[in-house]
Amino acid sequence: MQIAVVIGLVVLLRVAVIEPVRVSSESMATTYDKGDVLLVDKLATHTGSPGRGDVVAFVSPQDGALTLKRVVGVAGDRVAVLDGFLVVNGARVREPFVDHASQDGIYFGTVTVPPHAVFVMGDNRANSIDSRQYGPVPLVAISGRVRLRLWPLG
Repeated sequence: MQIAVVIGLVVLLRVAVIEPVRVSSESMATTYDKGDVLLVDKLATHTGSPGRGDVVAFVSPQDGALTLKRVVGVAGDRVAVLDGFLVVNGARVREPFVDHASQDGIYFGTVTVPPHAVFVMGDNRANSIDSRQYGPVPLVAISGRVRLRLWPLG
């Protein structure tokens, strides 16, 4: 009986509260590498909308896989990429986690993020399928926010 209760609590926690997720691609490198295990906070979706800079989990509209990307624009923002640099509302965004040397010459025209949505991009911009391809992600599609790296330690 006690084992069933423990199993039930673990399942409830995983479904509704927290979920470990293994990074399946290099699209968030060097922040998160393929094989890293992250903890996704599912309650965060009920405590407010994600903000710029948050890394969120959602089901990709491209292939249906659980996907991790960084929020770079929220409702009403005008988002563009000019010569490899992210520009939000006319201002260049400082992104120390992006290798700008590999982004030279990348352009993406201005998009205004609609209400109840976010614009997401991978930190490894040259190796990421993200809102530049499939458009803004509806807030209802977001299943949680990444809170910490479980593996590797450090």
